[in-house]
Amino acid sequence: MEKRVLFISGSLRHDGFNTQLLRRASRYLSASVSCSFLDYRGLPLLDQDLEFPEPDAVRHVRNEVSAADALWIGSPEYNHSYSGALKNLIDWLSRPVVPGDYSTAAGRGKLVAMSSVAGSSGGSFSLGRLRELLAMLGCSVIEEETLVALGERFGQAALTLLPEEEAALLRECDALLSCLS
Repeated sequence: MEKRVLFISGSLRHDGFNTQLLRRASRYLSASVSCSFLDYRGLPLLDQDLEFPEPDAVRHVRNEVSAADALWIGSPEYNHSYSGALKNLIDWLSRPVVPGDYSTAAGRGKLVAMSSVAGSSGGSFSLGRLRELLAMLGCSVIEEETLVALGERFGQAALTLLPEEEAALLRECDALLSCLS
């Protein structure tokens, strides 16, 4: 049976740098796995008054995450952390589907790969915080990660990977594939 990887960009911008990097990774993986991208633009802010019954947008993201064998999150770095949109998504995924039964949370126990395209840090701060958050959720985060420090490339519209960044992305793809086997 074909494995399924769900890509999640922490940037809601259509051509954000992290979205571009995830698209590149999906091309490397697509021969051996089924790849899809999560659209969570319509997700409401987490509000326990809305939790049961769950809104359609929440049901959609939970179903997509539950159906995936692995997640690959591309996180920008906002003020040394991940984006509010990504945090809101993870908050919804951490909530129980069945009232009071947290073992039913859609994100619990998922295999996760992470990468970041950001300013001079390459996203090291955001991925460190994201790793902690995903550990709390019980996810299994692979050690390999791709950090792309934009530096002078920050103002460019398209992401151009340097050879060492391309090599890091390929190593991360290999690590994810070996964990999926």
